[in-house]
Amino acid sequence: MRIYAVADVHARPERMDRIRRNITKYAPDVLVIAGDITSYRKPADVLSNLNILPVPVLVVRGNTDLKRMEKLFDAFGNIFSLHLNRIKIKGVNFVGISGTVPVPFRTRVGFRQKRLIQRLNALVDRETVFIAHPPPYGTLDRVMGKFHAGSRFVKDLIVEIQPRLMLCGHIHEDFGHARLGDTHVVNCNMANNRQGALVDIERMGNPVIQLLAGS
Repeated sequence: MRIYAVADVHARPERMDRIRRNITKYAPDVLVIAGDITSYRKPADVLSNLNILPVPVLVVRGNTDLKRMEKLFDAFGNIFSLHLNRIKIKGVNFVGISGTVPVPFRTRVGFRQKRLIQRLNALVDRETVFIAHPPPYGTLDRVMGKFHAGSRFVKDLIVEIQPRLMLCGHIHEDFGHARLGDTHVVNCNMANNRQGALVDIERMGNPVIQLLAGS
């Protein structure tokens, strides 16, 4: 299974072009977008361009994606919302959660935590690929290289369940790959001409992660 993962597309044409080129070049089995797909305006135009890609597109909303986009996703046959949903592709389970970040530097993802913890616990296990827009607090979440701005909710879930892989974005300054316990965390944002990440994942062994930096 080859995953092409991106985040923070922000409806920018040059980022959409990079996505199309990399799908052709690397032949992934699935495209995962970890939030901030649009920039508030004309989301249907962006989704129309994603819908015609030759691979399934799995998405969660970020802070620039309006809540009504959940209904828009349903109108496109090749785009699948992962929000509190499990989708299996080639034997790999993908689970996600959409959320917003109302204040800078200290992420408070808009989750009703107790209810969501219960629902996610029923969906996420150690073999899951888990997707959220914000990174876990303390991992790939540094703003200006100093301030941690990740989600404590996401961190707590990862520490408790230890899913195999977590894909995120949101913090443009902290693109990269790190470990949180047994979980491989990838901040795959597309800021500064980055192109996301490729992840090759098999039933056994660690994921093989390739960061696609530069234009």
